[in-house]
Amino acid sequence: MGSLMDGLDAEAYDRQYTGLALLVRIARYFRVRRGTMTLAVLLIALNSLINAVFPLLISHSLDVLITTGVFQTTTLLIAVILVVSLLAWLFAFLQQRLTSLAVADVVFTLRKETFAAMMAHDLSFYDEFSSGKIVSRVTSDSEEFAMLVTLTLNLLSQFLLFFLLVAFLFFRDASLAWLAMLIVPAVVLVALVFRRIARRVTRHTQRSLARVNANIQEVVSGIAVAKNFRQELSMYREFEAINRQSYRINLRSGFLSNGVFPLLVLIANLGTTIIVFFGGTSVLAHSVSAGDWFLFVQSIGLLWFPLTSMAAFWSQFQLGLSASERVFALLDAEPRVRQCGQQPVEHLRGKIEFRNLCFSYSDRQRVLTSFNLAIAPGETVALVGHTGAGKSSLARLIARFYEYQGGELLIDGRDIRSFDLRTYRRQLGIVPQVPFLFSGTIAENIGYACPAADARSIELAALSIGHGDWLEALPEGLQTRVGEAGRALSLGQRQLVALARVLLQNPSIIILDEATASVDPLTEAQIQEGLALLLEKRTALLIAHRLSTIQQADRILVLSHGQIVEEGTHAALLQQRGSYAQLYNTYFRHQSPDYHSE
Repeated sequence: MGSLMDGLDAEAYDRQYTGLALLVRIARYFRVRRGTMTLAVLLIALNSLINAVFPLLISHSLDVLITTGVFQTTTLLIAVILVVSLLAWLFAFLQQRLTSLAVADVVFTLRKETFAAMMAHDLSFYDEFSSGKIVSRVTSDSEEFAMLVTLTLNLLSQFLLFFLLVAFLFFRDASLAWLAMLIVPAVVLVALVFRRIARRVTRHTQRSLARVNANIQEVVSGIAVAKNFRQELSMYREFEAINRQSYRINLRSGFLSNGVFPLLVLIANLGTTIIVFFGGTSVLAHSVSAGDWFLFVQSIGLLWFPLTSMAAFWSQFQLGLSASERVFALLDAEPRVRQCGQQPVEHLRGKIEFRNLCFSYSDRQRVLTSFNLAIAPGETVALVGHTGAGKSSLARLIARFYEYQGGELLIDGRDIRSFDLRTYRRQLGIVPQVPFLFSGTIAENIGYACPAADARSIELAALSIGHGDWLEALPEGLQTRVGEAGRALSLGQRQLVALARVLLQNPSIIILDEATASVDPLTEAQIQEGLALLLEKRTALLIAHRLSTIQQADRILVLSHGQIVEEGTHAALLQQRGSYAQLYNTYFRHQSPDYHSE
């Protein structure tokens, strides 16, 4: 059993809600559709009433035919039965239509809220949790949520039908009705036992589906790496193991849900046998009419169907509850980045101050301890150091992607926690080492940060980078499609698009994670021209891997284990013959134009 559940643990932000709490919360989503839902419930009641009356009409028709033999009366009753059947179909059709409209609106709203919650989470959330599993909650679980609502209304219809039938049966013959009720405790007991097992099983089913989705997404994202290292078979085997686990869990869930129905049918057939035997005996003894006996025989199926449906569909009902639980857990997940205010940020001078700041990604991974740094407005600061020194962490904190645990981070003398992040980040221009482009054209990607920008502004931004020479290599210029994640372009071309995008944004603070680390000399020259334009009169933080980037910085900071160990200009730091000189000789010296290998 242990191996079957490997990898199906709950996420750290998962919560367990009671069934009542889930249903109450689900009901809140239908408040805006209360008129539609009220009409749907009314139609459910009418349809249940008609279905309950239907066997009474047949019973009465049978008694009339036996006692009077009047064909005209029987024909009239048949016509009434046909009309009642037509009304039942009409009510059911209208109810299903109204329910579908209401459920579609609720799922639409729920997906919007879930997507908004997903977008609102900080980057640490995505560092910790699989994106594929998060996607599964937005898509698959919201569909299961819709099924839950539909099943709830269907179960309501079955409940009403059950109680109406019971009332009619006791009204016609109490002794036979009590005989019919003998099997109810057995059905209820089976349903209760099944309920306890079904919730746990369906929760595992949802988690296994999320794990399959996460694996597929990871494979698609890393397919180029897999092919490069010829690991297709390894990835297939990993997926096969995850898929087999999902198969076994779904098989167990299917056995559970499909196994309970034959058991309930067996119990219902016992009830029918009792009614047939004792009812037939009563008819022979002339204590019960043939019509009443037929009414009980016919009604027994309708009577047990609601009970068996409620139990047989309980697994699907629990699947919907588990799905809603997972969706609500994502909605209720507490953000780690918390703002103490929502002050608008119109324009920034670009002064940045770290005061005794402490930061860690986890309790066991301390990155910065009592860190202090002041960057003047318009200053270009380059960060150098070994991997893990804290360079990228400083950039992420300025972007407010992560929460720090102590100290202060001030922008223009104001606490970054007091900002409205939406307006603040409009003042930030971020160029990552491997920029991400969205599917579409180059023009659309340049204009991504400024949706209101016109075609001319986008063109001018593109022409400002490397004098626009890079556009000549593109088959359709700015209208060239970049493909998924920009894969139709080279890395250098993606960097140029990212620089043009930031230039169009016109930010006050630039964060650059070395845009020239892996490009050819010609593209590097074009990027450097774009950088010179981009950094002009703006505060810039450069995570540097290239000598050309370092040399144009006003100040260089050498980081080691989250602390500044040296700072100064390129020439001054070389003269100190310290940490920077060692880094220069190891990583940067060969990039110098006057470097000659011995």
